Amino acid sequence: MASITRQPNGRRTVQFVAGDGKRKSIRLGKVSQRVAEAVKIRVEQLNAAAIAGHAIDDETARWVAGLDSKLADMLAAVGLIPKRGRATLGALLDRYFDVRADVKPDTLIVWGHTRRNLLQFFGTDKPLREITQGDAVEWRLFLDNQQNLAEPTIRKRCGFAKQFFNFAVKHKLIPVNPLADLKSASQSNPSRYYFITQEEAYKVLDACPDAQWRLTFALSRYGGLRCPSEHLKLRWGDVDWERGRITVTSPKTEHHPGGASRVIPLFPELRPYLEEAWEQAEPGTEYILTRRRNANANLRTQLLRIIRRAGLTPWPKLFQNLRSTRQTELEETFPSHVVCAWIGNSELIARKHYLQVTDDHYQLAVGDVAGADSKALQKAVQQPHETGSNGSQAGSDAHRKAPVLQGFAASCDGMQNHPVEDRGLEPLTFWLPARRSPN
Repeated sequence: MASITRQPNGRRTVQFVAGDGKRKSIRLGKVSQRVAEAVKIRVEQLNAAAIAGHAIDDETARWVAGLDSKLADMLAAVGLIPKRGRATLGALLDRYFDVRADVKPDTLIVWGHTRRNLLQFFGTDKPLREITQGDAVEWRLFLDNQQNLAEPTIRKRCGFAKQFFNFAVKHKLIPVNPLADLKSASQSNPSRYYFITQEEAYKVLDACPDAQWRLTFALSRYGGLRCPSEHLKLRWGDVDWERGRITVTSPKTEHHPGGASRVIPLFPELRPYLEEAWEQAEPGTEYILTRRRNANANLRTQLLRIIRRAGLTPWPKLFQNLRSTRQTELEETFPSHVVCAWIGNSELIARKHYLQVTDDHYQLAVGDVAGADSKALQKAVQQPHETGSNGSQAGSDAHRKAPVLQGFAASCDGMQNHPVEDRGLEPLTFWLPARRSPN
């Protein structure tokens, strides 16, 4: 049994007889009788377990895990619990990255940015238990004021940091997560949206140095693929020339049910660049893109040079906005669930991070208000802007003047001389002409 003694100055001490028969004391200082009683009960349980040689119960184990360093050190000094090592931030991050070998290398690279920011602010040897909620707030301000990161990036890194500290909580290195209150929900940033028009896309394609770069750009702008992960996985065996379809392997979504791959149309705008690459491919070539196959290749820097060579100002989020543009474009013609299946995201994510309001939407609205021929204007909006070509690159004028979004319907040439019946027009039907493989 343990007992509580109180000194005249109000300081309380818990005393007990250990297994070796010696009386030992735990000086609590100026605490209330209620606090002293709570400690006394736990001391009795710990002492009984030590004498009997059995493990402590779960409730007591949780209490020990939540102790502050001072009381834990006093209990360790009298032999009731093992001496607690001072877990540091650097040790936590090293352990977390070692344990999470299950994630993809690219994920570790992204996490590494947050790791670097934490160590920059707190230092490698910072004890985890000394990091407070106030410190967490100051770290977030550090990301904003000194690292000059955008708000969505800050939120993302706060989310990763909370993930690291939750790992420490689960392993009883700290009682609570000091970063738990930091805002980390993903947030869209419309100011970084940019719609790449057909004219701009053609200028970039004309400025590309070779067929491989033209196809890389076209796969993002017209296929809506994630670059570079989905580009590098494409094989010639994934292209069904006759049915007009491409199977896209998606490393990012493969852990979701049914997310390992998706099938997209061989869009008419994409086809000429794919055919050009096919004609230049060596016999027996497996992968469609044979150059720059390193996933860490700096495609962004190279694309920046190409865009400037085309006489354009680089837009934010170079490859993300190519996907966003394509999804916005396709949504004008096809049901949202169909477009999302092709792009490889959900309707919720599309509305939050992909779909844009374009100049054409404003022109259509103004045309209606002004009493213009809205049907003619709407038709113009849904057709691509036509542009010429210098003839030196893939994608001739014949390809470029073909309707972009209406290219899935049968050729309109045969319809122009046939009047529309009173029953009206049938809904637009997706169709691609049968075609044999170029070989």
